[in-house]
Amino acid sequence: MTSPRSTLPGNLSEALGDLGPNWFAAVMGTGIVANAAILLPHGGAALRSFALAVWLLAAALLAALLAATASRWIARPGAARAHALDPAMAPFYGAPPMAFLTVGAGTLLVGRDLVGLHAAVLADAVLWGVGTVTGLLACVAIPVLMFTRHELTPERTFGTWLMPVVPPMVSAATGAVLIPHLPGQQLQLTMLIACYAMFGMSLVVSLTTVALLWSRLAYHKLGPPETIPTLWIVLGPMGQSVTAAGLLGAQASGAIAEPYATGMRAMGVLYGIPIWGFAMLWLAIVAVVTLGAARRHLPFALTWWSFTFPVGTVVTGTSVLAAQTGSDVVGWLAVALYALLLGAWATAFANTARWAWTGRPLPAPRRAPALIATPERA
Repeated sequence: MTSPRSTLPGNLSEALGDLGPNWFAAVMGTGIVANAAILLPHGGAALRSFALAVWLLAAALLAALLAATASRWIARPGAARAHALDPAMAPFYGAPPMAFLTVGAGTLLVGRDLVGLHAAVLADAVLWGVGTVTGLLACVAIPVLMFTRHELTPERTFGTWLMPVVPPMVSAATGAVLIPHLPGQQLQLTMLIACYAMFGMSLVVSLTTVALLWSRLAYHKLGPPETIPTLWIVLGPMGQSVTAAGLLGAQASGAIAEPYATGMRAMGVLYGIPIWGFAMLWLAIVAVVTLGAARRHLPFALTWWSFTFPVGTVVTGTSVLAAQTGSDVVGWLAVALYALLLGAWATAFANTARWAWTGRPLPAPRRAPALIATPERA
């Protein structure tokens, strides 16, 4: 009997035959398009309908990838271990948790229009719990492997190293959306404390990793073109931390006593604006670098999904700052950044689909990059 996989186009069949956690970046990048749309200060019914459609697409992608991953692990039980021991692939074990968290938050933000508030809260609670537990496991396990098993050198420091340490920050930001729906002040307080703790653990490690990456770029330059999109990953923890600080501060008054509630609300602005400023600096730097690489030739790889989720977190952070400060300028900047996100998502989605269905050959990646693997490594 012909297997379903044998009916797929050659590139897609080959990639699914060695499916890795890097593919979940497509779920993250799609889901953030929906979530960011809901948080924009300027929207409407049409934008909300668009967000609902994109959320449904992200949820379908998540379900399909979970089924394909489970099937692969059953057929090849050593697959997960092999990926964990591969320094290029291991960091992407942070992607599945963030996919759960992103789709879960979207269920509550926009999916409620379709399934109802009660079902949306339950679904988000489950997805948040799964994403948080697996994200914390990745945040511990992957650094341990990096410290003890992986062969790493300073010139092989890449933005992908942020992937396993960002999930707790995503849990903090998405957990804030759940807080007002939890029963009882003590449960809300526990959630608030847990989210701030995850905010801290992710922030410190992320800043350390960004410093290592900056050092590598200064001393060893950009590296192969396939790795350039991964520089955009730095925007992820920056934008997500601004989002988390603002959303958690907004929920603090119902969960914790004064003066801490007021202090947490103030922290959302006092922390958010300076970190947002750094995010704008990094966005300018990587935009110039990426445009230069594109003029020379920037080959398509799954690294292109690095243009999506990180930019989306900057959109949500900017939107939250606009709501907190009442700044019209910041609000319209959020809209402009969302337009950039839409362009990045459409580009990554279209090129992934074209690669999968046309069998167009890709250039062989050079040995060096810790990639969101090119489809040959997927």
